[in-house]
Amino acid sequence: MMQLSTLFFNSSLNFPPKVHSFALSKPASFGSSLCMTTFGDFRVKSEMGSSSSTLLDCVGRENMGDDLVVLFAHLQYACKRIAAVVASPFNSELWKRVGLADSSTTPGAGRDAPKPLDIVSNEIILSSLQSSGKVAVMASEEDDAPVWIADNGPFVVVTDPLDGSRNIDASIPTGTIFGIYNRLLELDHLPAEEKALLNSLQCGTRLIAAGYVLYSSATIFCVSFGSGSHAFTLDRSTGDFVLTHPTIKIPPRGQIYSVNDARYFDWPQGLRQYIDTVRQGKGKYPKKYSARYICSLVADLHRTLIYGGIAMNPRDHLRLVYEANPLSFIVEQAGGRGSDGKNRILSIQPVELHQRLPLFLGSLEDMKELESYGDVRQKINPGYEV
Repeated sequence: MMQLSTLFFNSSLNFPPKVHSFALSKPASFGSSLCMTTFGDFRVKSEMGSSSSTLLDCVGRENMGDDLVVLFAHLQYACKRIAAVVASPFNSELWKRVGLADSSTTPGAGRDAPKPLDIVSNEIILSSLQSSGKVAVMASEEDDAPVWIADNGPFVVVTDPLDGSRNIDASIPTGTIFGIYNRLLELDHLPAEEKALLNSLQCGTRLIAAGYVLYSSATIFCVSFGSGSHAFTLDRSTGDFVLTHPTIKIPPRGQIYSVNDARYFDWPQGLRQYIDTVRQGKGKYPKKYSARYICSLVADLHRTLIYGGIAMNPRDHLRLVYEANPLSFIVEQAGGRGSDGKNRILSIQPVELHQRLPLFLGSLEDMKELESYGDVRQKINPGYEV
């Protein structure tokens, strides 16, 4: 891991000798109704409401304590670093230097093998959580076991540091997913390894906050503290995540389904029947549904939150602890539903850190209609290289 970090963050290796940037001719003001910013010869004007606020402003208003504000200050810093790493033109060089560009030559490598950027992103988040002084345990997709960080940290963080990284060479959106729990004080007497695992296996109903960060044309930080879901967009001129989507409400019904339907013939009859019905416009919503599939969970989920519909993976593929639970928490707080095709995701008690399950996320009425078709969970999992 040190080799990866040294490679990527050594400025002499990764950044050109001169970096040209545009200076703001006037500081941007988000408290006023009009924001005017000048970049070189281009003038950018946007209407901003007087109630515009930043991510940390909103965390502070949640009245959940200063500890959570400090934690989110470090989380947003980590995600801004990851956004810069993802957008770097030197990613291919990173692949070559660590010898992972060709997975066929890497022992044990495969579809889910850690990629260089996954590992770097994991280190960035771990370092930020350690620096915060507010986290007892971090459980990550990239680690075999949870990491015990501090005995007095009040929080537990579960995370997928860089979801969708296998598509990064094609500039397809990626994302970070995280969930936050309170540390279980009743486990403090146990050995570190045991209490780290048990703290990480809390049921999703115990989440105190969850979020995802989308790295795309914009960097968007979507979060919920149990009282609605809100999205903030990174203003690169100030470094702030500015509130752009307050109190997101997923439409009760959409007109989009997101799934890899190349695997149609591996699906159970219920799922095939549902998809056949809605795309012909013969479902409960009398319009033909369209397919939109990015194959990046955060991106597919973000679009679904905004436009409605369903994002799904019917296979036992997605992780309950650090993918399904945090995203289901956000969807429910936006008025939707997260399900494994039959059961509410947040009601499922994790028994393993990397436990997998099918995942269906989306509009409440669409989800109810989908589940009415019976078993929609794919039991056949043939191998696919792509």
